[in-house]
Amino acid sequence: MVTPAPAYRGRLAPSPTGHLHLGHARTFWVAAERARAAGGTLVLRSEDLDAVRFRLDFAAAMLEDLHWLGLDWQEGPGVGGPHAPYEQSARRPLYRAALERLHAAGLIFPCTRTRRDVLEAIGAPHEGAGPDDEPVYPREFRPPAGAPLPPLGATIGVNWRLRVPDGEELAFTDGRLGAQRATAGRDFGDFLVWRRDDVPSYQLACVVDDAAMGITEVVRGDDLVRSTFRQLLLYRALGAAVPAFYHCPLLRDALGERLAKRHDALSLRTLRGQGVTPAELRARFAAAEG
Repeated sequence: MVTPAPAYRGRLAPSPTGHLHLGHARTFWVAAERARAAGGTLVLRSEDLDAVRFRLDFAAAMLEDLHWLGLDWQEGPGVGGPHAPYEQSARRPLYRAALERLHAAGLIFPCTRTRRDVLEAIGAPHEGAGPDDEPVYPREFRPPAGAPLPPLGATIGVNWRLRVPDGEELAFTDGRLGAQRATAGRDFGDFLVWRRDDVPSYQLACVVDDAAMGITEVVRGDDLVRSTFRQLLLYRALGAAVPAFYHCPLLRDALGERLAKRHDALSLRTLRGQGVTPAELRARFAAAEG
């Protein structure tokens, strides 16, 4: 008997740390279109764990801009749903439970090294790494395999990293890019799952939420392909089903740099003020995808 595939569940996962720009809009439009074409459910999750850059006015503007663009979601802020809350800041107990599972399995270790320590030890960033990507963690910085782990403690004041299986090749087939492969310990190293300021890392929070919300396809920018390999290890460690992935090309400015929230001239707020319409943007996105 053939088990039917689960119903499509996609997601939008914006971070309210600045105004949404044209690059965000294109990726979110692609995610919404793929959910619509599949007759599936679209979930919106606010990734608001960055307490330094998060602002309530950005959170409100984010939702307004997405609605202005013509995107609607079936679960999330303003709609509700079976997997509430849909703000990561309110889902901390889920992340802590996952961290405790990793700790009990001996898959993580505490790290007091700084990013500068790591960069000085490796001498140069690994090939293909983006500007925000983690450098490959030096093996000599690891504690010995099987060394007793200190307790996590009620409040966490050091970084915790997942120990990757050196030399293991990981692979997945991307919906746009095709076959992707990377070798643990060479293309990426031991990575953060919990930060010393007592906040879960992007990698851990993303996997926990996508698994808990039953997401069947993750649509995001292709600067996160390397993160996908890290997340594959977390899905396995937590015994969670792995979704499909579709990585969109990034939009770039006139100098060839990828768009970021500092590009206010290309924010949806600014474009809207200039008289650009949602229909014009959607048509532009559709032409680029075609």
